[in-house]
Amino acid sequence: MTAVLENPTARVKWLAAPSSASWLEQANARPDLVLIDHAHCERKAAGVALQLMFRYPSDEGLGALLSPLAREELEHFELVLGLLQRRGLALRPLPAPGYGATLTAAVRKGEPERMLDSFLVAGLIEARSHERMALLAAHSHDAALRDLYSELLASEARHFGLYWCLCEERFGREVTVARLEELAAVEVQALTGELAQTDHVRMHSVGVALL
Repeated sequence: MTAVLENPTARVKWLAAPSSASWLEQANARPDLVLIDHAHCERKAAGVALQLMFRYPSDEGLGALLSPLAREELEHFELVLGLLQRRGLALRPLPAPGYGATLTAAVRKGEPERMLDSFLVAGLIEARSHERMALLAAHSHDAALRDLYSELLASEARHFGLYWCLCEERFGREVTVARLEELAAVEVQALTGELAQTDHVRMHSVGVALL
């Protein structure tokens, strides 16, 4: 059984299993890789919000909520990019884990199911990011990184809360909860396993505590 981290700030109801102590150990061993990957994650999150706005242009309420979210994600990207630059680290491409692709593959193709699943997958990714940032805010060996991740926690929580509200307003609580449980199981499966080497650690690399 994988060790479970005791960190109340990292418990997120969206998630079916918490991150493991092994993931945190790997992340602390290569904070440079996690920081570079974090920048990519923030940029991708902004792209997802914009993509959803363009996919559903007739939903005026959607655009009004996702446009500010996309701007905030880009502000976070700039914040992380600034820290990378101050440390002399290049925003280079990194091989991505299979996490995002696995979740995207679980999104159903027909509407309105595609909309619901897209919102929930975006929310799950935000929730896992929030959980892992909370762990790093509490346990990183680097004071500047602890400060960075602590600064971002509140907005990350708002982001997955926003996706929840979008789902509940359009599909109702019962349908939303039922589908979230299914996708949360997929999310845990995507994070199950152990890294072959620490150089592969990412914000969403494998490492969950299966209870």
